[in-house]
Amino acid sequence: MNLENKIAVITGGVSGLGLATVQAYLAKGAKVAIWDLNAEQGALLAAELGDNVLFCRVNVSDEASVQAAIAETMAKFGAIHIAVNCAGIGSAVRTVGKNGPMPLDIFSKVIGVNLIGTFNVTRLTAAEMAKNTADDEDGERGVIINTASVAAFDGQIGQVAYSASKGGIVGMTLPLARDLAAIGVRVNTIAPGIFNTPLMNSSPDSVKLPLIEMTQFPKRLGHPSEYGQLATQIVENKFMNGETIRLDGAIRMAPR
Repeated sequence: MNLENKIAVITGGVSGLGLATVQAYLAKGAKVAIWDLNAEQGALLAAELGDNVLFCRVNVSDEASVQAAIAETMAKFGAIHIAVNCAGIGSAVRTVGKNGPMPLDIFSKVIGVNLIGTFNVTRLTAAEMAKNTADDEDGERGVIINTASVAAFDGQIGQVAYSASKGGIVGMTLPLARDLAAIGVRVNTIAPGIFNTPLMNSSPDSVKLPLIEMTQFPKRLGHPSEYGQLATQIVENKFMNGETIRLDGAIRMAPR
């Protein structure tokens, strides 16, 4: 799919990997709806980026919130061709720790935002993509990109909730691609390693350096622009479907 004049929804788009994708898509001539909970930063970003950007305050795990954002996006741009799910939260709690078993609400919240939120946005935006006129002779109507993590494969101590949520996204990828093939919508997943997002950038060297040491090559944190580059390439390569791609410098996470 050619990004020029296409309409993309990007959740978690006010910072980090989501923002890098917003910037990459705008550079290719797309129009972007940024869906995020950070209303203050989102409004500032939309004003800075201009008329080709819309900001909607969205709770991805809430059906009514996503439906309202779809209505707002459709009212401004008239279609949705691409959805990139970058919104997510983390946790660092052991299954059984010094204070006993992990509170169930912590596990439920991470699953609710990362896994259920991703599926919620996927199913509702895909329903809008089904209404699009086919882009070409292949009948393509849309592209969905979900964000997992290397923690789906190499979850560390204390990451059970996060790893389960991201593993669920990996597990959904092929069935979603199969489900949505009938309407001409492709689904792929990116599983990032450790990236130089604002949160990671603010971490001390005692946190960052061991992660860099586990990364094989290049020996550094990932640049968010590299995620945006891959998210662009997935949209543009029409034969890429049903796949999870690790973008991680060949990192394999140690237990801690």
